[in-house]
Amino acid sequence: MDLERIKQVALAATHESGRILRSRYGNISSIAKKGRIDLVTEADTQSEKAIISIIRSCFPRHSILAEERGLIVDDPRCRWIIDPLDGTTNFAHELPLFTSSIAFEHDGVVKVGIVHNPVSGELFSAALGEGAFLNGKKVSVTTRQSLSECLLVTGFPYNFNDIVDEVLPRFARCLKAVQGVRRLGSAALDLCYTACGRFDGFWEQNLNPWDTAAGLLICREAGARVTDFSGRPFDLAMKQILATNGNIHEDMLSLLKL
Repeated sequence: MDLERIKQVALAATHESGRILRSRYGNISSIAKKGRIDLVTEADTQSEKAIISIIRSCFPRHSILAEERGLIVDDPRCRWIIDPLDGTTNFAHELPLFTSSIAFEHDGVVKVGIVHNPVSGELFSAALGEGAFLNGKKVSVTTRQSLSECLLVTGFPYNFNDIVDEVLPRFARCLKAVQGVRRLGSAALDLCYTACGRFDGFWEQNLNPWDTAAGLLICREAGARVTDFSGRPFDLAMKQILATNGNIHEDMLSLLKL
């Protein structure tokens, strides 16, 4: 498996996605709803189409899991996992906190992850065993040990109304225990910002593989510990994710217990 070629194709797809998202930012002609608060724009679909086209032109037998199109099944050992626009609500409101997210998985293990904010120009990247990088500079998680000194980030799932009795008690306990909690609206950015030390930890539930795949690898390569709320090593099938600098992980697990 030539991970360098995989990474170069992912970067090419990322840059084309970024070009499309920049051209559509502040210039949306229509917004549709997949759910009560789950939006999709032409930028989502155009970005995804471009990413898939570039990947398929280089690797026509690879499988692809994309947020809007779903699963394109081919070689089961090689799978690309794509979120063409993570943070669509932010994008629609011209809030510059959104990304495209591309991951490559081989035999069930994420080997390459790219997350790009086309407005800020920040590009987070990782290949398995090679570390995590922001615009080519290696990054790592924080070393803080006391929750009272930590800044956390979280998100609220689209089915928030259905699970409010789970989400709010967890949020309240964390808010009381730490220096502050933020909510950005992009799980990929949350993971990357944890990886580079802007946050000490991130938790959320009811995410999908395209929300977490690339950020998961970037976080782990930066030294993060990533589990579900029970402390089991996180995999993409799980619906709960906790990523921390490691030092505060057990304390966070205690706060997230119901």
